[in-house]
Amino acid sequence: MSPSPASVPPSAAPAATPASSRQKLVVVGNGMAGVRTVEELLKVAPDRYDITVFGAEPHPNYNRIMLSPVLAGEQTFDDIVLNPLDWYAAHGITLHTGRAVTEVDRARRLVRTADGTEAPYDRLLLATGSQPFVPPVPGHDLPGVVSYRDIADTQAMIDAAATHPHAVVIGGGLLGLEAANGLAMRGMRVTVVHIGAWLLERQLDREAATLLQACLAERGLSFALGAHTAACLAGEGGRVRAVLLKDGRELPADLVVMAAGVRPDVRLATAIGLQCNRGVLVTDTLQTLTDPRIYAVGECANHRGTAYGLVAPLYEQAIVCANHLAGLGIGRYLGSQVSTKLKVTGIDLFSAGDFMGAEGTESLVLRDPARGVYKKLVLRGDVLVGACLFGDIADGSGYFELIRRGEALAGRRTSLLFGLDVAAA
Repeated sequence: MSPSPASVPPSAAPAATPASSRQKLVVVGNGMAGVRTVEELLKVAPDRYDITVFGAEPHPNYNRIMLSPVLAGEQTFDDIVLNPLDWYAAHGITLHTGRAVTEVDRARRLVRTADGTEAPYDRLLLATGSQPFVPPVPGHDLPGVVSYRDIADTQAMIDAAATHPHAVVIGGGLLGLEAANGLAMRGMRVTVVHIGAWLLERQLDREAATLLQACLAERGLSFALGAHTAACLAGEGGRVRAVLLKDGRELPADLVVMAAGVRPDVRLATAIGLQCNRGVLVTDTLQTLTDPRIYAVGECANHRGTAYGLVAPLYEQAIVCANHLAGLGIGRYLGSQVSTKLKVTGIDLFSAGDFMGAEGTESLVLRDPARGVYKKLVLRGDVLVGACLFGDIADGSGYFELIRRGEALAGRRTSLLFGLDVAAA
């Protein structure tokens, strides 16, 4: 059996490499996946490469998943920086911010940006992330219509909230609800337009989603569910003034946030001839199928048919990728189990595995309306395969471990719903 990412031994690091004989590693993407790979590489082979990092944004590496607390006013941009500029300098890393790589000459092993900046490579790591999906409705490009992906988007939303009263968020997934909550906390009147029958239909069952919607409604949010956007309408001066739904309703909107999902950013990979299908196709070593000198990690990578958008899988990929870049060659990435949490202060929800309950499973449910608690565990035989929790997620990580390990519950199944401590007693 191949070792898991966590079992790659740091002690296996090769001896220090003289600077004159170091190879060159270029990383395209200064986000969480790419820089985490560099961090892992520095642990096991700190002297193997001269490293150059290109980032399209004019910032050092930051925690993108914490943009929601920034939008809500709970943190600042400085609070979410993961690797400040002096970190790059301390590790001898050349960082190019505000420069997107537009060309890769695979024959000469050279990358180039739009302004002509070039860097040669022996190994190339693509960590280009994902692009927001913007529904191509009329008016989607009006002033006041934004995506929610980076610091610039977040600042645009903060600025709009300071001067305008009405917002519409298109998309009732995790990102959309975090945006809606943040704008509401900044004083805007927010309506969430969602095509699904209930919120977070990929992460929650209907009962948990109903509890979530009621909780968000108490915070002043409004909802249009099962609704389709027809157009964004312009007002005087050309700025968006409303969202038109296909059923004829008009929702006032000085700001429209498109949060209808993301797509792996494979524009560069496609242009340089790498095989792509809902992401850059990679092997268990995170090498691209087309060119073994080129690796891909994070949201832009498709591993065994899945492109992961959560942090834990990205970091697991980073460990394996760094292991191979270091020349150790003993790690394999075999895929990840994932769980979901919502980053909205005061709202606790968690889901993992087959929380809906496929054929051949049974569900154990605990409801405590007085405490606002809903717990659902899905079992196949004597094995926990899914969990959906609202209001009390204290045992979420423990349930997730049981799901991940797939071990038999051995008589604990009836007490598991009341907590892992009770089940273990």
